[in-house]
Amino acid sequence: MLRNSDLQGFKIEGEPEKLITTLFADDTTVYLSKEDSFENLQAILEKWCKASGAKFNVKKTEILPVGGAEYRDYVVRERRMNETQSRIPDDIHIAKDGEPVRILGAFVGNTIEQIAIWTPIVEKINANLNQWEKGHPTQEGRRLIVGMEVGGRTQYLTRVQGMPKEVEHTLTKMIQKFMWGDSAPLVGAATLTSPISDGGKKLLDIEARNQAIELMKVKGGRRGVKTKYVPPRLETNNTPREDKPT
Repeated sequence: MLRNSDLQGFKIEGEPEKLITTLFADDTTVYLSKEDSFENLQAILEKWCKASGAKFNVKKTEILPVGGAEYRDYVVRERRMNETQSRIPDDIHIAKDGEPVRILGAFVGNTIEQIAIWTPIVEKINANLNQWEKGHPTQEGRRLIVGMEVGGRTQYLTRVQGMPKEVEHTLTKMIQKFMWGDSAPLVGAATLTSPISDGGKKLLDIEARNQAIELMKVKGGRRGVKTKYVPPRLETNNTPREDKPT
């Protein structure tokens, strides 16, 4: 219904079709141009809900303005995409600059800092490792815990968001401290992270893991994997920059 509607969505250079929505499981992301009406979108969604028996969770609905700083501020302040439209309902959250919005596990937003996104995850990992430490695990147990807590909690976000070097260094030090405490390491990091067949312990190497993730991204692109990507430069009729809404 959305793709066949009169909503303009985003027009991307080189793409014959407009970008109007992306769907994954029960998550729906809709892209509106400055000329689109939020009321029309609501009407379409309400009609779809009646036909399907589904219901949108308004409390989880978030709007992320795009375009120039002045226009984004207008949308947040006036709660509308242009002066001819009605106000967006107050129970729908509109993200301000610096406020990340989570979409399918990734965090997007305007002028957001990567460190701020990663801080809660690093703090969670640190708290969990401290809790595991109380059980006095063996070296093999510690290796498995590192893989589960550090590797498991960071792999997906690294894939979709990227990991800042500061976070990478923090986690590397965290792993070293968990493996050896405050004592000097008895075995070099290169040995610990080497395969078991080479006499190592196959301990998680965050830097190498992150490099492998970036490499897989490149390989995926070269194989012609088609993904929906909204480039930073959209046609000006989609996302106004510093001009006032008209």
